[in-house]
Amino acid sequence: MKKNAKVIITCAVTGSVHTPTMSKHLPITPNEIAEASIAASEAGAAIIHLHARDPKDGRPTPSPDVFMEFLPRIKQASNAVINITTGGGLGMTLDERLAAPKRASPEMTSFNMGSMNFGLFPVAERMSGWKYDWEKKYLESTKDFVVKNTFHDMERICKELGEAHGTRFEFECYDVGHLYSLAFLVEKGWVKPPFLIQGIFGILGGIGADHSNLMFMRETADRLFGEDFYFSVLAAGRHQMAFCTMNAIMGGSVRVGMEDSLYIAKGKLTESNAMQVAKIRRIVEDLSLDVASPDEARAMLQLKGAHQVGF
Repeated sequence: MKKNAKVIITCAVTGSVHTPTMSKHLPITPNEIAEASIAASEAGAAIIHLHARDPKDGRPTPSPDVFMEFLPRIKQASNAVINITTGGGLGMTLDERLAAPKRASPEMTSFNMGSMNFGLFPVAERMSGWKYDWEKKYLESTKDFVVKNTFHDMERICKELGEAHGTRFEFECYDVGHLYSLAFLVEKGWVKPPFLIQGIFGILGGIGADHSNLMFMRETADRLFGEDFYFSVLAAGRHQMAFCTMNAIMGGSVRVGMEDSLYIAKGKLTESNAMQVAKIRRIVEDLSLDVASPDEARAMLQLKGAHQVGF
């Protein structure tokens, strides 16, 4: 891993995991997503990771038109690196998932390193009083659902976004095997360093949120990629701040946001993404570590620059 690097804070402001019933603070409309993103940037996030939602009922949508309702506004009001999902939401085809990134030509997109079970159904068992009809069915469907990211899909993302648009990636690794999938992409010459590897812990179907797993993921990445990468982490729900703190202490970067956790403290819903960013920034700075600005993150990750995006 890169040594003595500043801490890059990424904020994932809405995602496609949580549903409107879970928190009244979850950004849904383009206006809410834009405002949440700008506030997160002002609080210290260098990278903003973005999904889109149908403004009528909050369900995830791949629509480039919806993305374009908030992408230009975020760019105009902040200097943050804008990172668009290629994971989309449950049941979206790869063409649907790539539609908005190909139209927007962003500096970064997310890039899931493998097909996997992605179990959200236990959440549905603990909730009642749904705000919208789609929510319960959406979560329950994950008991018999596989998120698809084959090597053919990965090759398409590398060629259609990386080569065609100069977009670089947040490589999402939900398990140790995903690091080896990334190593294969490197061997094929489909992606070039430096890499931003996002270790993801605590999703049912992926690696568990145990601190020993973080150590093993870090050690494996070091063996595979030497000093060609930056290692960031996110952890689902209650594990969010603890894992981010541990990784920062170990010289890594962090991701927070309401895609990953709806809480700011035990039993207390966060009122905004910016609150989570401000909390992890305070922790990082209290550890005498330096937080990267957006332009410093661009230089570290060798991004093409905001002037070369398509919005």
